[in-house]
Amino acid sequence: MSAVIMDGKALAKEKKEEIRANVAQLRRQPGLAVILVGDNPASAVYVRNKIKDCQECNILCMDYHLPETATQDEVLELVEKMNNYGAVDGILVQLPLPPQIDERAVLEAIAPDKDVDAFHPENVGRIVQGEAYYLPCTPAGVMELLKKYGVDPAGKHCVVVGRSNIVGKPMALLLLAANGTVTVCHSRTPDLKAQCLQADLLISAVGKQNLITADMVKEGAVVIDVAMNRNEQGKLCGDVDYAAVCEKASYITPVPGGVGPMTRAMLMENTYKAAKCRIPKA
Repeated sequence: MSAVIMDGKALAKEKKEEIRANVAQLRRQPGLAVILVGDNPASAVYVRNKIKDCQECNILCMDYHLPETATQDEVLELVEKMNNYGAVDGILVQLPLPPQIDERAVLEAIAPDKDVDAFHPENVGRIVQGEAYYLPCTPAGVMELLKKYGVDPAGKHCVVVGRSNIVGKPMALLLLAANGTVTVCHSRTPDLKAQCLQADLLISAVGKQNLITADMVKEGAVVIDVAMNRNEQGKLCGDVDYAAVCEKASYITPVPGGVGPMTRAMLMENTYKAAKCRIPKA
């Protein structure tokens, strides 16, 4: 068999068109403040992509770039300024931050109602309780892809490989909320292959090329590759040995063009939601 390719790029385009239409119903343009600290090349690319997404959704993007030498106080001062700026509905601090900056302190300084990444402890707690308003962008993007392709986690054994605060943990919570039976694997999991072979729905978010090989995937499983790596030739790839796993999976996401575009689309969705709370409809 050959897997159905889950086209995140096409779905993200649909999602952004829907968001643009919704934005048109608001009395003013929503605003997203994007804060980049330092000169990490990958982060700079991500920020450029987010600016482009904002343009496509008719969201005003306010781009703030602080130098690599910025102090903790300077970053916190800018975050507080954005918290109090009426035209800003959402705040995104691009990670990772330089080593002199306390990442946790910065994320906790963002007002929860402007935390469109859903990293603030208050928003994380709401996700745990099943009362979230904002969902973390990558896990939310995965759930949208599953919905688009008719993959219902209910009653399925869902195995998440990776336990990061950004993807692994919230992904497990969203699958649990969708009535999946969830196993979370990580670097201390004995016999990862045995765990993965039990998965009806396998999601990998580690960042290690070819971590998931065909002999680790059950026939007919749905495979979602969240990771973004570069191979020896410098080409983008994920955790999954894509060509081989395609022959066993029923559905699979490519890298690039799978989860990545959906992550960015869900950031736009969260920014629209933040604005909707603050701006009456026209």
